Amino acid sequence: MEILEKIAGWLWGIPLIVTILGTGIYFSIRSNFFQFTHFKHIMKNTFGKLSSKNKGEGKEGVLSPFEAVSTAIGGTVGVGNIGGVATAIASGGPGAVFWIWVAALFGMIIKMVEVTLAVYYRSKDEEGNPYGGPTYYMEKGLGEERHIKIWPIIAILFGAGIFSTYFITMQNYTVSEAVGNTFNIPILAVSVVYILFVYLIISNGIPGLGKIASKIVPFMTLFYLLAGIFIILKNITILPSGLAEIFKSAFTGTAAVGGFAGATVSKVMQMGMARSVYSNEAGWGTSPMIHSTARTDHPVKQGLWGAFEVFVDTILVCSVTALVIVLTGAWETGESGATLTLTAFEMEIGSIGRYIIAISVFLFGLTTTTGWYAYYEIILRHLMKNKISLRDKILKFFRLFYPVPGIIIVLIAVFGEMPGTTLWLFADLTSAIPTFLNVLTILILSPVFFRLLKDYRSRYLKEGKIDPNIKIFYEED
Repeated sequence: MEILEKIAGWLWGIPLIVTILGTGIYFSIRSNFFQFTHFKHIMKNTFGKLSSKNKGEGKEGVLSPFEAVSTAIGGTVGVGNIGGVATAIASGGPGAVFWIWVAALFGMIIKMVEVTLAVYYRSKDEEGNPYGGPTYYMEKGLGEERHIKIWPIIAILFGAGIFSTYFITMQNYTVSEAVGNTFNIPILAVSVVYILFVYLIISNGIPGLGKIASKIVPFMTLFYLLAGIFIILKNITILPSGLAEIFKSAFTGTAAVGGFAGATVSKVMQMGMARSVYSNEAGWGTSPMIHSTARTDHPVKQGLWGAFEVFVDTILVCSVTALVIVLTGAWETGESGATLTLTAFEMEIGSIGRYIIAISVFLFGLTTTTGWYAYYEIILRHLMKNKISLRDKILKFFRLFYPVPGIIIVLIAVFGEMPGTTLWLFADLTSAIPTFLNVLTILILSPVFFRLLKDYRSRYLKEGKIDPNIKIFYEED
């Protein structure tokens, strides 16, 4: 346990925090702070199109832009928003919320870059369907364009880091814990029901995922937000002091109080950054895989949805969770994870609060688990792109056994009596390595993003002249 804490602390220490913040600042400055100066444009071309059944403007693609972002948001808006944020506050105090916000604001442009590159470098399978992601732009951007011979090693390490989350997954455990404790149902029983739902949703592959996510995700997000906003409004008189505590302790740390053990500034910053990245996955390289399948006629158009995804996940959903926990004073109870969020909601709206969170956790976890299935499938497709028959057999096998590790984690937690904080340490370990590799890759490929952004500005924002010779997609005829 102590060794795990040291390793996670080192991985999520100054080097990676500086890398993520530095990358976000770099892309922000070079893009003239696009995520801020063109925030209205981003919202207009994402949120503003939710009411229209946007099928996408590209002829080729597995999912519509909305189905892609719904699957991606389903993959990110999950237990990290409920259990992860609560864990950050339980370990780092209210100040961790500030660093969650900072990471998210710069994460918007990082996710936009990732998605843009994933769409630009994507490849088509034998049926003409596009797939992409970090391993694809590592192969084409680093290998083919820049002749970096070690790109396979980088891609393999990245893929291994992502696949390690298949074996160390938090969703099933967090869902089973929250629902089981709320309704007095054995955690193992909840876990079994959960994996049955997972099987049902992934049975039709990525196209089926997109259709289901586009219906579940908007409902579950609004359902949770309204419940949280109700509690915040109920405590509106202490909101200023709650915000003041968040900003103050972000730079001073937090002393021990009640069941809270206290936290140094470095601990506050580390927890906030780690939980933010785990929640919105900016820099992690995950959701760009599903965005790459969208029907779009310009990579930056889908990149806008990436920025929107981080905004919804962290600035909206995570903030609601954090403010509810801080304003109710639940963070002083000594609880952590989803249990802390459950406690905060119950303190304000009684048992119905626990029911709301339990239902939210179930839906959030379900969409995260099924959304991540898409990421694993896309990596497997890339790995076996020249072995179609073997690929199809492995995908069938993987789909069949996909939910198994989740229930194994539950069994370990229940019968091995492993605390939730230990499981979150494993989550930190599995997210740090691929994040580091992916962030370094997009930095190397930054000239491609800025070229595409310049083209987008000239075509759709009327900023500058259109270059007729620019390639919109890497494999463009």
